[in-house]
Amino acid sequence: MGKVSVTLNGRAFTIGCEDGQESYLRELARHLDTHVTDLSKQVGQIGDLRLLLMASLVVVDELKTAQNRLEALESHLNRLKSETSATPAESADADGLVEALNGISERLERLATEDAS
Repeated sequence: MGKVSVTLNGRAFTIGCEDGQESYLRELARHLDTHVTDLSKQVGQIGDLRLLLMASLVVVDELKTAQNRLEALESHLNRLKSETSATPAESADADGLVEALNGISERLERLATEDAS
């Protein structure tokens, strides 16, 4: 089990984590500390607990916003998929059209070859 030292609001904390997760945990702590620092500049030193609570709410708001955006993008992607996916009948019609166009193309090539002779 790994241990990581992080700093929040100028105070050092040692936190246990799974091996290999140390860097990620430091990154998360830096993100949270950025919010704590910004809030302490805005509202002053109102106590670690309140600053952490407020910063946590900001982070949860970021998470919720990202989740809503992800859901909207997934919904949009599903709409696009359903609009562009052809039914088996449409696929058969498209295949028939391709075959007809290929036949016409071959006949035009033959006509062009015959006229050139």
